Amino acid sequence: MLGPPGAGKGTQSHNLVNDYNLRKISTGELLRKEITNKTSLGNQIRSIMDSGSLVSDKIMNDLISKNLLKNEIYEKLIFDGYPRNLNQAIELDNMIKVKGKKISCVLSLEVDKNTVIKRISGRQTCANCGLIFNKYFSPPTDSNHKCDKKFLIKRSDDNETTLENRFDTYYKKTLPILNYYKKQNLLHKINGMAEINDIYKEIRGIIASIET
Repeated sequence: MLGPPGAGKGTQSHNLVNDYNLRKISTGELLRKEITNKTSLGNQIRSIMDSGSLVSDKIMNDLISKNLLKNEIYEKLIFDGYPRNLNQAIELDNMIKVKGKKISCVLSLEVDKNTVIKRISGRQTCANCGLIFNKYFSPPTDSNHKCDKKFLIKRSDDNETTLENRFDTYYKKTLPILNYYKKQNLLHKINGMAEINDIYKEIRGIIASIET
């Protein structure tokens, strides 16, 4: 599952996991786990992410490899946010080829940069009740949020400057991957600006065509 920050990869991956009994490997979750545990690697990762840059290939490949080996599961997987460049794509092929497996489908969510930046930079989470709002599209009001406004927080990397960098870096690094998978007839581009249910309907149609 490919797409820039805020494209909806997590939402669609979650749907696929539930409906197709898949196991999701999310680089975002793996990275956040390191940060939450405040490991030395986690501190390094936090600094990199806050600057809007991408974590090195070595860190990402090692995290993925460790996760695969730990669980010894090499099928019915969905990768969310990985690979992000050509070197990672080739390394992933090598990792799963060892077990006689291969990538069956690559979904790329195509989105508008300015809309996605508003979607993420406007995101606010209530630390008290866990509800998520957006100051541009669905702001907290007295009717939909009963907690004190002091509980509304933003992730440190949810700012426009960082998002601009992450968005531009994504396309600069990821375009070669799209061509790599296109040559293998694995790539399916999807309009990520459509309604969530419509996006998922299209994804299900793609998977159905592969299964048959």
